[in-house]
Amino acid sequence: QVQVVESGGGLVQPGGSLRLSCTASGRILRIYDMAWYRQAPGQQRELVAEITTGAQANYAGFLKGRFTITRDNTRNTAYLQMNSLEPEDTAVYYCRWNIWVIGGGGASSNYWGQGTQVTVSS
Repeated sequence: QVQVVESGGGLVQPGGSLRLSCTASGRILRIYDMAWYRQAPGQQRELVAEITTGAQANYAGFLKGRFTITRDNTRNTAYLQMNSLEPEDTAVYYCRWNIWVIGGGGASSNYWGQGTQVTVSS
């Protein structure tokens, strides 16, 4: 019913930048907040940033202003601009959309992407 696809991951040197994208498509009636998470090897998945339909953003404290989350509601796409990357940012990054699906009843649900690998290494 709904597909969520991330892109933009890769290998980058410390201090470099990457921009992740996440697009939702399918039988979407209405789309709400979205968020980026990450999971490093052997670690639990953690919230990186989230953004409401009205573009109000919140960030994890460990980011120190290095990342910026944005969204384009006309394209059902969100972005995570990551600057000053550190080796500790190495992880699989996942996006999650909250979506009300056509024919999905009276409530919205969360839909996850498959993840995109970000590796920060020299």
